[in-house]
Amino acid sequence: MLELFSNCVECHRKGEAGPFTLTNYRNVSKRARLIQKVTENRFMPPWHLEPGYGEFRHTRRLTDRDIALLGKWAENGAPEGDSKKTPPLPTFPEGWRLGKPDLVVQMTEPFTVPADGPDIYRNFVIPLDLDEDKWVTAIEIRPSSRPVVHHVLYHADTQGVARTLDGQDGRPGFNGMRFNKVDLGGWAVGAFPEKLPYGLARRLPKGADLILAGHFHPAGKEMEEQMTAAIYFAKEKPKRQLHEVLVPRGYGDRSALREGIPPGEKNFKITDVYRLPIKADLIAAWGHAHYIGKTMTGTATLPDGTVKKLFKINDWNFNWQGQYYYKEAISLPAGTVIKSEITYDNSADNPRNPHSPPRLIKWGLQSTDEMGALIFGFAVDDRDVKGPNHNKKRERESAVK
Repeated sequence: MLELFSNCVECHRKGEAGPFTLTNYRNVSKRARLIQKVTENRFMPPWHLEPGYGEFRHTRRLTDRDIALLGKWAENGAPEGDSKKTPPLPTFPEGWRLGKPDLVVQMTEPFTVPADGPDIYRNFVIPLDLDEDKWVTAIEIRPSSRPVVHHVLYHADTQGVARTLDGQDGRPGFNGMRFNKVDLGGWAVGAFPEKLPYGLARRLPKGADLILAGHFHPAGKEMEEQMTAAIYFAKEKPKRQLHEVLVPRGYGDRSALREGIPPGEKNFKITDVYRLPIKADLIAAWGHAHYIGKTMTGTATLPDGTVKKLFKINDWNFNWQGQYYYKEAISLPAGTVIKSEITYDNSADNPRNPHSPPRLIKWGLQSTDEMGALIFGFAVDDRDVKGPNHNKKRERESAVK
């Protein structure tokens, strides 16, 4: 039970995303064969990073020995063993995963997600009325209709523009990004809320409105969504800045994805590079693509030619997306070249292909379109005020190979 308690019950317990609980022998034993199958093919627990490409916090990857042990147990009829040796069930915070929030807010009214139709991107305005700047270490989202919510991005609007757009079409919220936004992070399916490490935090200006930018999947029946957000503040202004860099920029909107991925193409590839203009500590990495994304690889080439393996996914799954923080920050000198490589499988052999038969897929906002980028989070000293995003001579290469 130790492997299950350590890697599974965080989701497979009452009130969480798992479809059944795994908190006792009875519930586990009757699903022994299912557990054997999903662990042997590494579908569960959902941890898609390959070993050897960075050491990350909260790793849920089972060892080969753990998987073999679970398989043998299932094949032997799932015996209980000595119940007195069962380890104690892990304890979790009541309510919010990150503990008591500093501020809890909610969408002012519910938004109706229809039973079917295209994906919906919608922004919702929540006035905060803060009388001073705050520094955000985390935002935890609680959807009211979890099946329809794929991801949510958090922004701050400091000019009140979003308020004027809210409800103009007769429904809560508004479409598009027609305001100057301050990024505050985000959440996607497969991710768990986590406070920023290394003493970092994002600035939330006084008087700003919180914007929840939601991506919704119609799920076969009409649902009402009214998200609640828990906000956690740092006690003081951080001594370093957080900068996030997309490689390629714009989630690949200027890459070969614009021309499209031909039907039947099993190894369509885009690559891009980014040169660090200053020294920085790499603290986080994650990726984004849609259904036919296949592999993602990130490396860093230092000025002396040393290559560091940063990030790798061999089997991208659109339904399980996470943000990954390194166990220890990786110090990178100025001039380091960060390279990303993303591949796509637009063939009939790809079970996740949304089109049957396959058809040309181009860059776009719908889930049945495509995007692609690796996102890297850097911690930068305050005195380097321009940060690693200030790079007028960015090296680029976006090509099909």
